[in-house]
Amino acid sequence: MKFKILAEYLLDLERTPSRIEITKILAELFKKAETSEIEEIVNLSLGQLAPSFKSIVFNIAEKIMLHSIADAYGKENENVAKLYRKEGDLGNVASRLSEEKNKIQPRGLTVNEVYTALKSAAEESGEGSIERKISGIKYLLTNLDPLSVKFIARIPVGKLRLGFSDKTILDALSWMEEGDKSKKGKLEKAYQVVPDVGLLAKKVKEVGIDKASQGIKPVVGVPVLPMLPQRIKSPAEMIAKMGKVFVEPKFDGLRVLIHYKRSHPEFISGSKILKRVQDDRSVEFIRAFTRNLNNVVDMFSELKGVGKHIKANEVILDTEAIGMDPEMKMMANFQTTMQRRRKYNIEEKAKSIPLKFQVFDIIYKDGESFMDMPYNKRREILKKTITDDKLLVVDEAIVTTDPEVINREYREKIKMGLEGVVVKKYDTKYIPGRTGWRWVKMKMEEKSDAKLSDTVDCVVMGYSAGKGKRVSFGLGQFLVGVRDNDEIKTVTKVGTGLTDDQFRELKKRLTGLEVKEKPKNYLVNKLLEPDYWVQPEIVVEIAADEITKSPTHTAGLALRFPRLVKFRDDKDPERATTVSEVKKLYKLQRG
Repeated sequence: MKFKILAEYLLDLERTPSRIEITKILAELFKKAETSEIEEIVNLSLGQLAPSFKSIVFNIAEKIMLHSIADAYGKENENVAKLYRKEGDLGNVASRLSEEKNKIQPRGLTVNEVYTALKSAAEESGEGSIERKISGIKYLLTNLDPLSVKFIARIPVGKLRLGFSDKTILDALSWMEEGDKSKKGKLEKAYQVVPDVGLLAKKVKEVGIDKASQGIKPVVGVPVLPMLPQRIKSPAEMIAKMGKVFVEPKFDGLRVLIHYKRSHPEFISGSKILKRVQDDRSVEFIRAFTRNLNNVVDMFSELKGVGKHIKANEVILDTEAIGMDPEMKMMANFQTTMQRRRKYNIEEKAKSIPLKFQVFDIIYKDGESFMDMPYNKRREILKKTITDDKLLVVDEAIVTTDPEVINREYREKIKMGLEGVVVKKYDTKYIPGRTGWRWVKMKMEEKSDAKLSDTVDCVVMGYSAGKGKRVSFGLGQFLVGVRDNDEIKTVTKVGTGLTDDQFRELKKRLTGLEVKEKPKNYLVNKLLEPDYWVQPEIVVEIAADEITKSPTHTAGLALRFPRLVKFRDDKDPERATTVSEVKKLYKLQRG
């Protein structure tokens, strides 16, 4: 397929507000695509080279793109920068200059040729890499038509934003084969275990959905979507719904799935911990995936020697990374633990904030998947697999059918400074996502003053200019929303409950995320539109007194008296709270 054809589809997608129409357009595109190119088409339509866990990123800043555009069309850098400030869109700048220069249409390139060139530019490193990146982008700009260069200028700098995610791709694959979403469930189940939607699309093209979704097992090095807890109002209801349960401590740390393989002769790029050793079977393969599916193993130097604490050749463990205060000899809070995710001064941070990993589940070991195994059996295997009690700690658990035991454990854990407890059905399977009454959480929200039974993880959508004292902060209120499939719907504006430092921190995080127009997947009442829109990148944890029905907020519900608890750097917008989860909270508060 010529890239120009893909660009025409991308333009249609950009102009289409309806999610169902977007799904149909993608289905038509995928049907036209060859098996040899659909993986690349899927990834480019999502504005990426590969899923985040593969650590293949563009590394192309706006400055590099501006320089590439100037070189391609014989313009001065400052003139192109001036035009960009006026247009506010690199794609429009490149397209306009292409039209002015190319009176004769270039021959064009195929999708795979474009993908290969973008990947080569992204992987350039070392001395002279900037110049080579510019040269690679220039090659694309001078060999493509004005519509195509519009998207070439946007994709590498993260400005494609067509308003859909992996979930819509799954819908479209079902629509491609069936003309409806009837097979989405099969695709979702496969995706939960191997969340590479481009690879899944390729397999669907090869063998169809039924065969492509069969026999999917966890693979060391590929993140499984984590299992998540639900919300239930009382311990009595927990026992009524789940029967016999495990009661475990709830830690305020960073969810991490550790992937370990003792003998791994292949070198996989992206890890500074691993070194290339030809034909050395002692090389260890280690990955640490967050809930966002990002590999953060390079930031956790403690894991370099994790193999000596594991009785297995290969294993996937579900854990919570907890920062420790060496002086106080106690667990650090969430924000302190999150400092370990920094890309710089890693060894220094490892000394000041050492980590331990509370291990609470095992998903895979030595070629066998445990996802369908009862939880009590998985815990038995887990205890036999982990040999350490300092770096890797198997969390304590009490088995009960008594609601009062849950209450007692909850109170004790709160006194210890923990968040509360997680209650798990005794024999539950490991099912990714937040489904059914298998895991539920019971935690104290925002110390003792929050009245809602749980917090809500919201996406920051925009903000209003500050007044009075807040002029110095650069913002007053900020608008937040929750997910409804790929759409983000408003639930509240937050303007109180923040310290001065939190106001400054939020403004710092929002700087550079501002966009001139409302993102197409934002559903916002005109009455609530902020002074500045921002891209959907920041997730914040919000506590509130109650949830009320709202004709103004597009989620249909509103958080009353909201306040910021913390920034959720461990979550991206796709892992934010959903409208359906807010509705469940609303029902819980009403009893």
